[in-house]
Formats: sequence, C-alpha cells, structure tokens
Amino acid sequence: MPNPRLAARYAKSLLDLAVEKGQLEQVYADMVWLQDVCKQSRDFARMLRSPIIKSDVKGKILNAVTKAHLSELSNAFNQLLVNKNRESYLPEISTAFIHSYKERKGVKTVQLTTATPATEEIKQSILDQVKKTGGYTSVELQEKVDPSIIGGFVLQIDDKLVDNSVSHNLKEIAKQFANNDFVYKIK
Repeated sequence: MPNPRLAARYAKSLLDLAVEKGQLEQVYADMVWLQDVCKQSRDFARMLRSPIIKSDVKGKILNAVTKAHLSELSNAFNQLLVNKNRESYLPEISTAFIHSYKERKGVKTVQLTTATPATEEIKQSILDQVKKTGGYTSVELQEKVDPSIIGGFVLQIDDKLVDNSVSHNLKEIAKQFANNDFVYKIK
C-alpha cells in the first residue's frame, strides 16, 4: 500500500545525510539507478512488496542486485530499510528522493507529449519558452510519444497543462457543433 508520507520522510533523511557526507550527487545517481531497476523489473518490485518473502531474504536479494552498482551510503540505507521492514517502500522512497533532490537544486521537470518524436530544435525552443515564461533557471524535459493526439503537443508543468493537440482541438470543435446556438431548433 503506497505511503507517500513515509517515503518523503525516509527520502529527506537520506538527502540530509548525503549532503552532510558530501555525497549528494552519488546518492542521486544511485536513486535514479534504483528507480530504473524498479520500473524495468516488475519482478524485483514485486519481490520487495511481497509479504510472503521474509525481510532477511529480501535483504540478501537486494544486496546481491545492488551491491556492485550503489555507493556505500546507499547500500547502508537499503540495509536500514530491510532492518526496519520498510524495503517494500524502496521504489517510492527513490522517487521521493529524486523529487526532493530536484527541488533542492531548483530543477523543474516538464513533460512533453507529441504524436511523433520531437526534433532537438523544437525541444530546445520549448525549453527556452518554458524558462522564459516560468522564470525557471533549470528545466528537465521528459518526452512521451502518443500517436493518439494526432499532432501538436501537450505540455505539463506540475499541475498546469497546455493542450495544443489536434485531438483536443477536434473535441472542442465537436462541442461547439453540439451546442450550436446559431441553428434554431424546430419544435
């Protein structure tokens, strides 16, 4: 069961410890790697969440998978999670850590959805426009290709959405035709 409060608390603790030890960038890279592993291997994420597998077994598996890839601090943190029976929250904690890191560094994440892959020129122009209008110093672009939008783009920044897609415009036109006030209804 997701627990964003717990994930945020553990992520903040890890962030503060990483800053104190001077290993923030390394721990960030570790959490990005862990997040990718959890996303790419559903079996690994299921194993972490499984109530059937005992914590000590999960700890051994987690250690075998991550030992060669993570820093000493990140491995110690993972061991702490196993000792506290919180290993099932590792995917959430890694996501919360990445979010906290970006907040701390002032990086704004923007999601761009297009019907076909966008060219570098278009991506750069969108990034420049977002920086200019939003007043952001650093912007990270996440791309998504969705052919169902037909053309144009959908840009999401936090809870703001700019939908300039062809499919959205077609739906708006259909609404206008459905509520056409210029055609008199015959009784």
